[in-house]
Amino acid sequence: MENLPQALRACGLLQALAAADAGKVVPPPYSHERDADTNILNPLGIRSYSLSLAEKVTSILKDNQFPLVLGGDCSILIGNALALRRTGNRHGLFFIDGHADFYQPEASPTGEVADMDLAIVTGRGPAVIADIGGLKPYVKDEDVVLCGYRDAEESKMYGSQDVRQAGIMPFDLPAMRGRGIRPCAAEGIKRLQANGVAGYWIHLDVDVLDDSVMPAVDYRMPGGLSFAELAELLQSLLRTDLAVGMDVTVFNPSLDKGGSMAKSLASATAAGFG
Repeated sequence: MENLPQALRACGLLQALAAADAGKVVPPPYSHERDADTNILNPLGIRSYSLSLAEKVTSILKDNQFPLVLGGDCSILIGNALALRRTGNRHGLFFIDGHADFYQPEASPTGEVADMDLAIVTGRGPAVIADIGGLKPYVKDEDVVLCGYRDAEESKMYGSQDVRQAGIMPFDLPAMRGRGIRPCAAEGIKRLQANGVAGYWIHLDVDVLDDSVMPAVDYRMPGGLSFAELAELLQSLLRTDLAVGMDVTVFNPSLDKGGSMAKSLASATAAGFG
């Protein structure tokens, strides 16, 4: 997944968006051993990386520009959310993901922070990454809209916290299909507006896409959105002045031998920006 940025750049995403290249935040070395104190992988490395990423995102926001952060895995959300929290203004989050990412460390089957990034940014989990600078939660539960997840049964089997028991607004895949992409987006935006947020961040994990069109992810599940539905959702969220930034995560180019999925993802992302 560390090659996601290069793959999307190679497909002309920056040119399609007329975007400037803001550079790269280099991650520290990766360890495959769980930390004894927190029971997660790389807590100190992720803290360090999140601080560096937050500085980069903050500088872009201060220039009144829109940061599009290309991952990596979902743990990059921490640095992005931290940057927004440091502004002193209340921000919301549209969390577009095939998984709820709401595990507590002891329930996570992998120990990866990508299993629990939504829990972390809403103030749950080890303080070393969930409470950087004493700023937890980076996003309040009631300011989060979860879109497109389809792992409720799997996460229940492993003993994850239930995201539906928090104050988060959840739209699972059947709900989005049944009610429609744009109505769900509109309802989420209306809620965040009523909460008085200064803006919202958009987190996109590409495993929200249908496995038949996007199998180039590390944790595959049946079903998901089409590229057209993803573009429709992004268009709904990006058409308002409340959208302040976005990240794209989890696409693994090494599983996309012909490069067709990278092209489709770049096109859908660009289409989302209109």
